[in-house]
Amino acid sequence: MRAKRKISNRPERQSKGQLLVRNVDAALKEKLKRRAAKHGHSMEEEVRDILRDAVKDEGKPEKGLGTEIAELFRGTGLKEPFHEFRGYTIEPPKFDE
Repeated sequence: MRAKRKISNRPERQSKGQLLVRNVDAALKEKLKRRAAKHGHSMEEEVRDILRDAVKDEGKPEKGLGTEIAELFRGTGLKEPFHEFRGYTIEPPKFDE
């Protein structure tokens, strides 16, 4: 006789931790409540979203300013690269003339 396998359409449950935050100012708690209501969440879900967003980039290497700027203008149709300005002396403008 073959053993029956239990088949489930549910994804495996992940172990979830708990976090208790004490001494939260009443004003902060009220602001979290309003923010949660605005997003249609419970206050607990809103705090989870805030925490997720706060650590989402942890461990990722930071990009340099030049890379950020290049990504911002990628796809705008520029055909030539910008020239490097390191080593050039820039004279400040004169406004007294």
